Amino acid sequence: MKKPHARRLFAHLLLSLGALTMIFPFIWMISTSFKDVGEVFVFPPTLFGEKLQWENYLRISDRFPFGQFFFNSLKVTLIVVAAQLITSSLAGYVFARLTFKYRDLLFGLYLATMMVPGQVTMIPNFILMKFYGLVDTHAALILPGIVSAFGTFLLRQFFLAIPKALEDAARIDGCTPFGIYWRIFLPLSKPALATLGVFIFMGVWNDFLGPLVFINSLEKMTLPLGLAAMQGMYSTDWPVLMAGTVLSLLPVIVIFLLAQDFFIRGVTLSGLKE
Repeated sequence: MKKPHARRLFAHLLLSLGALTMIFPFIWMISTSFKDVGEVFVFPPTLFGEKLQWENYLRISDRFPFGQFFFNSLKVTLIVVAAQLITSSLAGYVFARLTFKYRDLLFGLYLATMMVPGQVTMIPNFILMKFYGLVDTHAALILPGIVSAFGTFLLRQFFLAIPKALEDAARIDGCTPFGIYWRIFLPLSKPALATLGVFIFMGVWNDFLGPLVFINSLEKMTLPLGLAAMQGMYSTDWPVLMAGTVLSLLPVIVIFLLAQDFFIRGVTLSGLKE
């Protein structure tokens, strides 16, 4: 009886050590945002300076248009999240419940696109956006992200777990396939939708490579690209930069906390089948 307890204690200690290792950069980022410029690289390093420099957060807008960057990120992220939830839920329902020729083959080919790295499709996407005159617009960031093979797979797995009796009862009452999707499957899929929404929000909000390739104008930059632009060639105001980084993380934390219960249920249920 002692060995399982010892193993459990060792596992908890190991996980706690890993958690501290992961959270240390965030703690250092927050502490740096409250320091003076001269206290950032002192040796030996200190967690906080002699005085908390709250004015670093007030100086953000003086150094760069933080509000515009924040609005750009919010705009792109919300549109992509809404569009991808719609397309992924529709495609997931079709692949899970409708029967048609070559359905499984098409789904397998669709999943195969997940093995293609995003860097491979970056140049073809850029050529397409340039052809349609969408370079240096937010449409270049939105259009490639409105569909997702991962989202389709996640929601398909969730739809497979919904009892077929509900679908049969709705069909007897005269519901069309779209009516079944809209009135039965979509309301029941809130946990999976919340899970996918959190994943999409985090991915789009933190995306740096896409805006770096497609966006050139300062007023159209998103937060990750705008924060990177704060780094000067010869000097960087690291406390202000870290303050902007802390503020940029708040929406992700808030979204995760609001959707936490749905997120846990969605991860648990999406791999189950009836």
